[in-house]
Amino acid sequence: MNETATAPTAPLRARAEIDLAALRANVRALRARASGAALMAVVKSDAYGHGAVPCARAAVEAGARWLGTATPEEALALRKAGLPGRIMCWLWTPGGPWREAIEADLDVSVSGMWALRELVAAAREAGVPARVQLKADTGLGRNGCQPGEDWAELVAEALRAQSEGLLRVTGLWSHFACADEPGHPSITAQLTLFREMLAYAEGRGVRPEVRHIANSPATLTLPESHFDLVRTGIATYGISPSPELGVPADFGLRPVMTLSASIALVKRVPGGHGVSYGHRYVTPGETTLGLVPVGYADGIPRHASGAGPVLVDGKWRTVAGRIAMDQFVVDLGGDAPPAGTRAVLFGPGDRGEPTAEDWAQAAGTIAYEIVTRIGTRVPRVYVNEEQAG
Repeated sequence: MNETATAPTAPLRARAEIDLAALRANVRALRARASGAALMAVVKSDAYGHGAVPCARAAVEAGARWLGTATPEEALALRKAGLPGRIMCWLWTPGGPWREAIEADLDVSVSGMWALRELVAAAREAGVPARVQLKADTGLGRNGCQPGEDWAELVAEALRAQSEGLLRVTGLWSHFACADEPGHPSITAQLTLFREMLAYAEGRGVRPEVRHIANSPATLTLPESHFDLVRTGIATYGISPSPELGVPADFGLRPVMTLSASIALVKRVPGGHGVSYGHRYVTPGETTLGLVPVGYADGIPRHASGAGPVLVDGKWRTVAGRIAMDQFVVDLGGDAPPAGTRAVLFGPGDRGEPTAEDWAQAAGTIAYEIVTRIGTRVPRVYVNEEQAG
């Protein structure tokens, strides 16, 4: 077991343990779900809080043929770290680092004419053809080109630039709005429109390397959406994209992150003692309180005040009162574990600890946000860095 931590000689205040063996196993399980397609491991937002470069390397080791990021800066950082192969980025703003992306051999997404024009100008300057993927808005209403005249113009201009040797259209793609809601009518509608927009582009001469629309939930439940490539984000990290679809184990997945902290103080207090800001919790009787030294500055959601679950000394506890910037309190019910005892906020759940989904329910959000928001004050400690065998 290999570990990397910022304070190897002393116990850490808090740590997010990242199990790269679990991540590799998740990638293999997802590849099996979409055996007819290649897999893109999405490592945007620092791999959903898990650490982009270590997770990207582990995903590639497990057979991911593509890596995906939101911003070009994220993709360029992967290249700088030595990640090979296909890397795609899709969230651009005017004046972005087009030339750097072209010279780094990235696949860049284009959703409209302004972006295509900036990309073509950068390709002229670089003297290198750009790899471009055209994104279709099939109903999500965010990024992507509208069907009809807008799509026709974008396809025509991309083909014109391709004929001049300035770019190569490597992909056609889109994104689902409601794939995490089984049976939602938008799923069929988007698939139908995507096929129509593909047919239009291919009928005009586009020959993409990959066509893709499937995200994590579609990879797990919609085989008809797999096309040439599936993009797995949250599922890569062993978290179900929706409780309605099932728990991670239902799909052969295991959560990769375990978040814990060292109890900083245990003390006995009388009944009627207020706890934390606003005294939203008052001890019902004489008890012991444990101080957990993480708070919303570390990404612990304040909305989980009074509800967030924590495993301390083998028992589930609940956040007592408000979560503060750097700390929160749990009522230990008279138990008195020593300072330094590990408090586990969430993990895979098979050792009695809460999961990220449990915290999501407590905070009224989704598990994506729980793991992604864990801040930089919490060291990532990587275990199982070396691939077995």
